[in-house]
Amino acid sequence: MRLRLFLIGLALLVVACVDPEDLLLHGTNDIIVVDGTITDRAEAQIIKLNRSQADPLTGRFGTLPITGATVQVAVDSSVLVTCHETVDGSYQLPSDFKGQVGHAYQLRFTLPDGTSYASNQQIMTATAPIQKAYAEFNPKSLAANQFDGFTAGHDISIDTQDPANQHNYYRWDWTLYERQYWCKTCQQGVYTVYKVLPHTYLYEYYFVAGNELFEDCFSPPTYTTDYGAPYVPKGYWYYDYNCRTACWEILCNVAINVFDDQYSNGGLLAKRKVASIPYYQHAPCLVDIRQLSLTKDAYRYFQLLQQQTQNTGGLADSPPTALAGNVRNITNSRESVAGYFSASAVSLYHQWLDRKDADGIPLGAMDPEGPHNNIGDDLFYALNSRRPNPEPSPPYQGNRFPPNVRIWPNNDRPPTAPCSPSETKTPFKPEGWQD
Repeated sequence: MRLRLFLIGLALLVVACVDPEDLLLHGTNDIIVVDGTITDRAEAQIIKLNRSQADPLTGRFGTLPITGATVQVAVDSSVLVTCHETVDGSYQLPSDFKGQVGHAYQLRFTLPDGTSYASNQQIMTATAPIQKAYAEFNPKSLAANQFDGFTAGHDISIDTQDPANQHNYYRWDWTLYERQYWCKTCQQGVYTVYKVLPHTYLYEYYFVAGNELFEDCFSPPTYTTDYGAPYVPKGYWYYDYNCRTACWEILCNVAINVFDDQYSNGGLLAKRKVASIPYYQHAPCLVDIRQLSLTKDAYRYFQLLQQQTQNTGGLADSPPTALAGNVRNITNSRESVAGYFSASAVSLYHQWLDRKDADGIPLGAMDPEGPHNNIGDDLFYALNSRRPNPEPSPPYQGNRFPPNVRIWPNNDRPPTAPCSPSETKTPFKPEGWQD
């Protein structure tokens, strides 16, 4: 949960920053936030559209995905490629689309109310390859406020040869893959593979499942007038379910790291630190380091954002301001639009961390209730600040208390849950993963 809150906080930084530059839009309380980067890799190319709004009573900001927009990317001002909405606010280009160095890309989108927006053109420039990466355990790797004082992690640095006789701008980010063994949490309900039949009960204790696939949480009402319906407790409770197949948690960086080669043009960038990987658990993990090229304007934007995220005291201490990007309302130039659309070539490097050099207790093992007994429980605790609570299995007798919701037949309870592909999980073994 702490990580999720930190990621949400970073997403909102575009509307909670303080900087005297003229790129800041002051006094805004309802703005569109754009986030999208076209790359030259065969990967999902996604544009995200959100609306950041301030609560009229508290003044606190929240974000809502913008759905139903028509989103296109113009290639070299001649070819329009249409995106399709995958989940609310996320618009993906065709699966076979990838950018090319030297070509120009422009984002265009129209909201359901007919308002149209466009970015400036972004010409994709080449980036140098990452030659080598280094990983070193550091008990002070992380910022003290990231995980309530826990700072242990691995510093990752890279070597790359900067091309001579050209001005280059760099950005680095990373993706962390950890083996995940818990795939679903059901609140006020239980997971069921098959759809529960309506108004069908057994012994006044069981809801009855049929043969139609459901694969989701079943949360019955706490009160019903149905004769023979089981009692369902009120209040807040939940059960966690193991993954049915191999699964990997996907975690991404929250810090911005950019570089201008103005004073090192043509030299070797040696052991440039590009990542701080939290020491979540003892188990090994995989880190994908990405080196991206930037245009001059994109570098300026991300440099300002980097300075603000490092220098502000926190979201609660910042007045509502927005860092303007390169997207504009076509008919109303006075509208505030935050975020940035860019095009970047990418050099990818797989770094395997066996964590054998790690010292001390990982974040996931700091449960005050004591050590965890099952593999994967440390990672679950690190991400959720609680230990897993599996649904009790039958037979329900003696000291084996039944779950708050019982489903018949119960010979295969509790079930496992599929590892559904998403932004935070994947059932596909990452390239570079070592079994």
